Amino acid sequence: MYQAVVKHVKLIEKDSMFHIGINNGRISTITTEDIRGEIEWEANGGIALPPFVEMHTHLDTVLTAGKSLKNRSGTLMEGIERWKARKARLTCEDVMERAEKAIYLLIQHGVLYVRAAVDISDPELTALKAIVKLRDKLQHFIDIQIIAFPQDGIISCEENKERLVKAIELGADAVSAVPHLEHTRENGILSLKECFSIAKESNSFVHIFSDEIDDEQSRYLEVIADLTLSQRMEGKVTVSHANALAYYADSYAAKVIALVKQAKLSVVSCPLINCTMQGRFDHYPIGRGITRIKELNASKVNVCIAHDDIQTPFYPFGNGNILQAAHMGAHLSHMTGEHEIAQIIQMITYNGAKAFGIHEEYGIEVGYKANFIVLPVDNIVDMVSKQPACRFVFKEGKLVVENKPTEPIWYSDLLKPAR
Repeated sequence: MYQAVVKHVKLIEKDSMFHIGINNGRISTITTEDIRGEIEWEANGGIALPPFVEMHTHLDTVLTAGKSLKNRSGTLMEGIERWKARKARLTCEDVMERAEKAIYLLIQHGVLYVRAAVDISDPELTALKAIVKLRDKLQHFIDIQIIAFPQDGIISCEENKERLVKAIELGADAVSAVPHLEHTRENGILSLKECFSIAKESNSFVHIFSDEIDDEQSRYLEVIADLTLSQRMEGKVTVSHANALAYYADSYAAKVIALVKQAKLSVVSCPLINCTMQGRFDHYPIGRGITRIKELNASKVNVCIAHDDIQTPFYPFGNGNILQAAHMGAHLSHMTGEHEIAQIIQMITYNGAKAFGIHEEYGIEVGYKANFIVLPVDNIVDMVSKQPACRFVFKEGKLVVENKPTEPIWYSDLLKPAR
């Protein structure tokens, strides 16, 4: 008799139906034989996966889109301006309330690991202090890593150098830079050098917002890779966006991708936001607004997919379902073959875990902590197509959230589908 059993689950790439036995918060058995538990949950053939990993989101800006905060042009620059005005009115209570609501949305959709960028351009570091406090409050339910993000730049806003250091002291896990928003290319490179210097001094990791622009002349990705190698920080550096990589000539792009692989960078694509924000200044044919996911993945670069914004001045939609981002990523990267869809799922699970730094006990294996989710579908195509909320979300063997299944009610025999 097990303390808990999840019955009739499917595992990716396995044909049988399994039962998962749990004792003391860990997976004790995964078997096709019938087993009993003091508590039992019926999965009805749903797919079990390790928890989703959200490698790039903004918990300070989340849920601010609405009547008082509209991005009328839909552009990145207007989004930055709208957020700049809004962050002048931030309070700790305001940030915590919105961020906590967003965390519940993410958990409901199977995310138990979140890397959150927090703007540190506010002199009081209000948002950062709020997210650190929220991380402590929710640590038993979800793992949150905090990126100290200098939205206004490091060279263009000199105060942000000191704020980055202060942010690490207050509990941020990583430092960042946004080189393409600095005033000049030279300043962009200087900002990267400052970022790496602070990271080395504080022994933190690096997560850069790189080349989020439709400009083939934006070439910071190679600089980041080179700095990673020269500073011997392989495996400790992540870049988000890298949109300009899509505009590079193929020969140059191949050289950069090889350098990225050598530096062991993780690359995070945010398809929902990238395809919305990018291409705004293109004439037809309009760019797809996404980095070279398919080519990076084929070159064995660790590629992740993230949701990014949820109802902010940068993106008005979103409900915390990372499968929406995976769905868009599959379309924009032309990865719709069945084996490619499996790779897309890897980008929100195992690839994300690698970038997050989860080196042990991520996965569904005997002896591992019983952290896993069950989705109410029996194949990965339906998972990406239907993007369902999780049937069950387990944290160390405890049920965190359950979404009850729903079925349509038909009121006419003429319309009732055959079974």
